[in-house]
Amino acid sequence: MVNALSVDLEFWYTAELVKKFVPQKIDDQVVESIEPLLSLMDKYNTKATFFVLGSLAEKYPELIKHIHDKGHEIASHGYSHKTLYDLDKESFDDEIKRSVTILKKITGENPIGFRAPTFSINNSTKWAFEILEKYGFKYDSSIFPIKTMLYGEPTAPLHVYKPSKHNVTINDPCGNIIEFPMTVARLGMNIPICGGFYFRLFPSYFFYLILKKIKNIRPVVIYIHPWETYIQTPRLNLPFFSSFITYYNIKSNLSKFEYLLKNFEFTTMRNVLEL
Repeated sequence: MVNALSVDLEFWYTAELVKKFVPQKIDDQVVESIEPLLSLMDKYNTKATFFVLGSLAEKYPELIKHIHDKGHEIASHGYSHKTLYDLDKESFDDEIKRSVTILKKITGENPIGFRAPTFSINNSTKWAFEILEKYGFKYDSSIFPIKTMLYGEPTAPLHVYKPSKHNVTINDPCGNIIEFPMTVARLGMNIPICGGFYFRLFPSYFFYLILKKIKNIRPVVIYIHPWETYIQTPRLNLPFFSSFITYYNIKSNLSKFEYLLKNFEFTTMRNVLEL
């Protein structure tokens, strides 16, 4: 079974645990951090879905066009990286409208995929699906079947489904938006393994064994942030917990990413969903 590879393309300083501590003058390092990932994808002939922040695409349109021209899918990550918890329906509508307009101008295509900043779609923000449908989105990949202090909907299905507008953890065969939930391993409880800090935390061989098992049951989605693979990412003076979550094992993350590309077959989310 082919798996989905995704990249959350955002400014490193928009991360939820970092943004309150960012100095006024900063280097966003967008181009420098994405180039090694693109080179590895070229090396292993792998295509990915890039969930692109609208404000980043606005600043680096040529980079987004370059990624699109390589055959990768360009999807939306919103505009400002505000979580949906910090938005109402009207402001989220504005974010999506701006994002879609910018991405379509660059690629000539309407994005059909969305991932909420900080996976912030759950039952408290289920109104988001109505707006995504309004702007022509076909799938979402924001629901994480775990519970953390920042996000999660622990009773959500582990497989691809269509969320009910009344309860995002319930499948509605008549729904118009497909949900590709973030991959977890069921080991007595749902264990997050698909990217971010979790990808940096566990050793490569652990991923190999778990993903090999899961991919025979359902397609896996992996996500990665370019800044998490770039050793030059600025180190801010964060509280211990935030610093550990943000920076742990960045130095070996690029080689771990290559290990995955070498051992598993990946493609875009659009291709996996056959859209």
